[in-house]
Amino acid sequence: MPLRIAFDLDGVFADMEGELVRQAEALFGGAMTRRLMEGSSTGHAETADNGAQTDPGESKDPLPSTDEAPALSSLQMTSRQTRRLWRHVQTIEDFWGTLDELETGVIARLAHIAADQRWEVIFLTKRPECAGSTSQVQTQRWLEAKGFPLPSVFVVQGSRGRIAASLDLDFVVDDRPENCLDVVVDSKARAILVWRDEAKQPPAAARRLGIGVVKSVGECLDILQQLDAPGPDKPKVIDRVMRLLGLKEHSA
Repeated sequence: MPLRIAFDLDGVFADMEGELVRQAEALFGGAMTRRLMEGSSTGHAETADNGAQTDPGESKDPLPSTDEAPALSSLQMTSRQTRRLWRHVQTIEDFWGTLDELETGVIARLAHIAADQRWEVIFLTKRPECAGSTSQVQTQRWLEAKGFPLPSVFVVQGSRGRIAASLDLDFVVDDRPENCLDVVVDSKARAILVWRDEAKQPPAAARRLGIGVVKSVGECLDILQQLDAPGPDKPKVIDRVMRLLGLKEHSA
């Protein structure tokens, strides 16, 4: 049976945070954005709002389509600033098509491996809508432009684990520990956490809960290729893959 794998997008393939920081600079100014980034590193939120004008009812309105939007960890913003940033983003035509690839060429590499190994790949995202085409269509076009033809994209909310269970997935690759936890709790799929922050250790509970940890998507693909390699020594290969993921050896 071919592997069935779901990949998250933002923080795994797409540099959403980098683009949002650039949009914050355009909205709040460079000095304010630097203070917000410094606040994120120290854990103290910036309370000023740069004297900008806001809509009279803004403080009462929920984030438009962003209560479940991807979280932004690199800027320590107040809820008011977060509202303003996402409202700004939602006015940008085809915003989701402007993001950079975090690892140049890795999407095209995934497409090649998936075709060769006959993997069934889907992409999961919780991107809110913005001006232009739907978030799903913008994301599909972005993936195609990066080298993945005919991508299956699902804009979803809720537990990634329930999604993994309903689609009978083998692996879910994500950059958020809470999503990986959902996967191991609510499904039989294995979760792989892409942890890029070299300054911080991944959550200590990750490996104890059976969550594999990698430093990049490239490393993840290397491991999945080994797991899917044919041959008589498949059990030994699986054990080695589990060790590479930082997990206990496979038990027959």
